[in-house]
This record gives sequence, structure tokens and C-alpha cells, in this order.
Amino acid sequence: NAVEDAATVINTTSLGMTGKPEFRVPLDGLSSDAVVTDLVYAPLETKFLASARERGCRVVDGLGMLLHQAVPGFERWFGQRPEVDADTRQAVLGS
Repeated sequence: NAVEDAATVINTTSLGMTGKPEFRVPLDGLSSDAVVTDLVYAPLETKFLASARERGCRVVDGLGMLLHQAVPGFERWFGQRPEVDADTRQAVLGS
């Protein structure tokens, strides 16, 4: 098992994103103490993250990465550096 004994597993591909094939990595040997991150943000919870959550792992979706990557461009365009926080996340999610 490729992820056995891993503390962190990260999907840095577009696999699992809407319209793409699923990111398929067996999580059989993964400890429930592991952190699993998927840089995909559409859908916010991929099947990969759902499987990790079912195993008891802490999961992190890709929205944070998207927001933090947008900061420098926003600052260049508008002259103000935005803060990425819970309110920013909720604004993007529309709730």
C-alpha cells in the first residue's frame, strides 16, 4: 500500500474534479491519525476526501489553496491585499 504509515496524503492533480476521472488511491493502510488533502475545489468534497473521512482522517479541501493563490493577483489588480479567513471562505461558498 503506497500510503501505509503516511502522516499526510495530498492529491495535487485535477483527478476527482468535476468532469475528470476519480483520484483512485487505496487508503487501506492509512491511519486514522493521517491528514488527507485534496487540492480539488469542485466538488468541495471529492470521493477521495469522503473515503478518508470515513476512515476517521482529518480532511482538508482545496478551497483554501485556491483562495490563497488568488491573493497576489487580487493585490496587483486592486492595490489591496485581501485577508483569507472564514468570512472569505463563506463569501466564495455563497452562504
